[in-house]
Amino acid sequence: YEAYIAPGSRFERKGRSSKEASYHLTLLARDRQGFRNLLKLASAAYLEGFYYKPRIDRELLAAHHEGLICLSGCVSSEFSQAILRGGADEHDLAEAEEIAEWFHRLFGDRYFVEIMNNDEPIQRSALQGAVDLAQRKGLPLVATSDCHYVLQDDKDVQDVLLCVNTGRFRADANRMRMIGDYSLRGPEEMYDAFPGLEEAVARSQEIADTVSIELDLGKRHFPVYTLPEDKTAEQLLRELCEKGLRERYEGDDTMCSEGELAPHVQQRLDRELSVINKLGFANYFLIVWDFVRQAREQNIPATARGSGVGAIVCYALYLSHVCPIKYGLLFERFLDENRREAPDIDIDFCKEWRSEIIKYVKEKYGEENVAQIGTFGTLQARQAIKDVGRVLGIPLSRVNEITAMVPAELKITIEKALAKNDDLRQAYEQDGAVRELLDLARRLEGLARNVGTHAAGVVIGDKPLTEYVPLCRVSNKEDIITQWAMKDVEDAGLLKMDFLGLRNLTILRKAVVIVEQTTGKRLDLHRIPLDDRETFGLLCRGETKGVFQLESGGIRDLLQRMKPDHFRDIIAT
Repeated sequence: YEAYIAPGSRFERKGRSSKEASYHLTLLARDRQGFRNLLKLASAAYLEGFYYKPRIDRELLAAHHEGLICLSGCVSSEFSQAILRGGADEHDLAEAEEIAEWFHRLFGDRYFVEIMNNDEPIQRSALQGAVDLAQRKGLPLVATSDCHYVLQDDKDVQDVLLCVNTGRFRADANRMRMIGDYSLRGPEEMYDAFPGLEEAVARSQEIADTVSIELDLGKRHFPVYTLPEDKTAEQLLRELCEKGLRERYEGDDTMCSEGELAPHVQQRLDRELSVINKLGFANYFLIVWDFVRQAREQNIPATARGSGVGAIVCYALYLSHVCPIKYGLLFERFLDENRREAPDIDIDFCKEWRSEIIKYVKEKYGEENVAQIGTFGTLQARQAIKDVGRVLGIPLSRVNEITAMVPAELKITIEKALAKNDDLRQAYEQDGAVRELLDLARRLEGLARNVGTHAAGVVIGDKPLTEYVPLCRVSNKEDIITQWAMKDVEDAGLLKMDFLGLRNLTILRKAVVIVEQTTGKRLDLHRIPLDDRETFGLLCRGETKGVFQLESGGIRDLLQRMKPDHFRDIIAT
């Protein structure tokens, strides 16, 4: 982890640039404790110390140094900058000595003086001073290589990416550029780069040999629903399900008679609960039931979608509002005892009030235990062409012309576009500038371009999330998100819930309010008849704009041709 460390307190906002506001520092996790401390440091850097860059400080390091290995850092480190200010004179290195002594006192034999040589003059200037100081103070040296790409052939494309990120043209004379070799070096190249310092080169392997981390990726860290003292999660879940089904089927003697569930309903419930309990997910269903109940009590429309609707347990808990027995829906599509992954119930909420339910979950399980999930937007084909075209100085009209030749298809790549579009392939073969543009752009495809917030994903843990994943804050927002994407968060054993904000539920909520205001009647959306002739007339005429999943042009055309007259026809559509 290459950390940014503030010159003073992480809470101070001094300096007019990133260079003035922070130094670099290399931190490695030696064991599981060190890994947990890295998570805490990486989180605090964003949540407490962000100023140009996510920054830690010495106070944080002192609190979370256990299990960490510290290297003094590259030429942008506090140590190296002190050497560069001091020059070659021994007396002038007093500041660098003080810095090294502080870190050595904190980390002991886990502190190493880091030296680099990527053919950059500034690195060579810092290297000799670092070697002299380390030898005089008896501090171990370690030779490393600043690496920004894997192969030497990647140098040109990395230079273009640097221009994309800094908003410069490749032809600009006075721009940031990396002069030396920043590829991934092998052992022989490292020994050649540090003649006479073979021990420092070998030490990187010695450090690696001390690292021993085994992460509990298979262990779950789900929150625990607070239970009544006299019940287990399994007992409470069964009680809620049986109560819910008696309410659901009241008045339907084929499903429930005199307060007793019909045998086929009871058997279905028993079978589902058996699988849920065997897999250890009773607590999960109670958590979902609780926040959906909270939404219901606040008159916030909420309903499950997807395979979870096939579970009679979800119907009993009022998570979904479709009877799986009536419509022949399969529980096994949702949960199977042969699959060990956690269930995934997608819940749609009224878009305007979704944040209230997330707020409730934070209050229930702890602000530090809940966060939204981060996402990484990647560079897609068209955007890569536009970005590279600008960097190369190709006229915008020509770039737009080339971009327009890329088919407007989901997940289209430049490689596929060349195979599909004859004009694009011809331009590539006949125009050298276009060939360079596309060759560079396709090597940038798929790289992370920006950080965002998952549209629905919320993660909940049994402890503060920084015990398991690093956190950060979205730019210009208060929302805290995970620094890891969804799959990594789930691999860390955390509970992922989908809180989907659906505009159509907002429309329905407002409609219910308007009806009540004008007629005095309170509509129950789940008791609206499904055989209303006038409604089917609207469907047959394709008048379904604003109706969830029935509003696209293709579906409206299909409805007019199908002429649905039964709810099952809508399902088929």
